[in-house]
Amino acid sequence: WALHLKNVTVSLSGQYECSFATYPYGTKAAKIQLIVKAEEEQHYVKEVWINQTLEIPCLEDTTSENLSSYPLKWLVGENGRKEELVTKEPSCPAVYRNGSTLYRQRVHLALNNTLKIFPTKITDDGRVFSCHVVYHPERVQKSSTTVRVFGK
Repeated sequence: WALHLKNVTVSLSGQYECSFATYPYGTKAAKIQLIVKAEEEQHYVKEVWINQTLEIPCLEDTTSENLSSYPLKWLVGENGRKEELVTKEPSCPAVYRNGSTLYRQRVHLALNNTLKIFPTKITDDGRVFSCHVVYHPERVQKSSTTVRVFGK
């Protein structure tokens, strides 16, 4: 017995009950509590000195889940435009997008999916780096980090 829900939204959260009659034992029932979460996105701010290495964890609050078993991508954005920097599929090497002359030689994806940028430049100030982890086509967890660069 299964209940299939399509186009799931937060409004479908609640308690669901399945009951059926059996002979000779009477009615059997089971209840399940369904909690539908909206897409989650955490926002962070990182401060870094100019010409230093900037390290941005993909999902800062995720310690127990192994991100290497899910596809992910890093993007950089400014003024509403987003540009893909690097993508990573499970068990495959990272693919760097060479469209950005600003980040072409400066980005590196570490083993723990941390984005490393070296050296930081004043042009990085105010940019938003976001990591998208695709757990399921309809479940994507995102974190975004706004960078603040300081001169010496």
